Amino acid sequence: MVERVMLMGPGSTGPLNARLIAAAYRDEQEATDKVVRLGSAIDAYLFASPVPYEFARKAGVLTMPATYVPLGGASLHEALLRATLDERYDPTRASLDVLSRADVVEAYSEVDLPVDGIHVHEELTNTAQLTSFHEGLWRRKATKMAITCVRGVAERLEAIGVPVIRLRPTNAGVRSALQTAGLLGAHHRLEEAQLGVVVVDVPTLRDSSRRSTPRYWREELRLSLHRLLLQEAHRINATAHRLDDHSFMITATRGSLVTATEGFRQPPFVERIKAELGIAIEVGIGMGRTTQDAEAHARAALNRAQASRQSFAVDREGRSLVPAQRAPSRQSSEPLRTKGRETLIRLSEKIAEEDGPLVVDAENAGRMLGVTSRTARRLLRTLVEEGLAWPLPPNRTLQPGRPRQLYRLIVEKLDKDAAGK
Repeated sequence: MVERVMLMGPGSTGPLNARLIAAAYRDEQEATDKVVRLGSAIDAYLFASPVPYEFARKAGVLTMPATYVPLGGASLHEALLRATLDERYDPTRASLDVLSRADVVEAYSEVDLPVDGIHVHEELTNTAQLTSFHEGLWRRKATKMAITCVRGVAERLEAIGVPVIRLRPTNAGVRSALQTAGLLGAHHRLEEAQLGVVVVDVPTLRDSSRRSTPRYWREELRLSLHRLLLQEAHRINATAHRLDDHSFMITATRGSLVTATEGFRQPPFVERIKAELGIAIEVGIGMGRTTQDAEAHARAALNRAQASRQSFAVDREGRSLVPAQRAPSRQSSEPLRTKGRETLIRLSEKIAEEDGPLVVDAENAGRMLGVTSRTARRLLRTLVEEGLAWPLPPNRTLQPGRPRQLYRLIVEKLDKDAAGK
């Protein structure tokens, strides 16, 4: 069947210049492994029948557009015609598999055959179960023949003497499926090349209440962040530039963004920036026909992201690519805020006792709080997220290893709260 499709391929995809890659198999269930081996080297899958397609779909390996050569309609009409012209078969008392009962009834009605004596197994299962379905009905004399979509089932039924006809795709069905697959592949290419924009906003730089930080620190943070974004953009064949004092823009294609976001399920760049700079960023992704359209959609997605962390990407029509989830309630975030404030109070008290500066790293903070450096690092990042500390540029030293990350504690926030109360 695969060879037949390959021979019909030239000229069958219409005006599209498509190249066919054969992936033959002995059993329909092997199609799943073939899909995995092909990976992203193709733009669309065309299966020889709905059987291998269903196996691949249920296995969850289809990452590209896919279709199959249909076995209903004209293919079923051709099988019924063969059955009526051969006295060994009686299509009015038959068992059929894989096809839906609605399609079978429609095909029988179109050729004026009764449907009272037919039995349909719609669910796709393994070869043994489908063979047992047909054999059981035949042995109970409920049927006189079987019509199957699966080659292995046909071979087993023939071996035990059950009259069987295997559905075969018609030439018209193959040509139509080839054209459909070609169009799917072309559309996928266009979708992958669609323009995408990522807008990155940095609350730490945007919040006016933190403008009292030294200018050199803000510039150092912007430079460090820009450097990281340039590295990430280069990795996905994109470009990055600064928009204003607190935001950046990355221009890419939809295909590269799909890879960087695991199908728009994970916001890009967030984890690395948090790990290396200790700050949180907000991300919006937008698609468009032009850079202006994509940026406008990215800013709309950013607004959604600030209200709901799960809705951060929109397509070129402005529709969300990720289902929005309800933002965390204020009640659930309050314990974290209280914990961060308590951490700042404890650190400020220890620093006052030692008459030291309001700048700490994970090691010193851990010593003051009586916790490990790893726990202290997590607590310091919590302070940054709550606006109770500023991450300072790392110290540059000649010693190997990652430089120490310093944090300036904003104890002024405690004084403001006390004054407000």
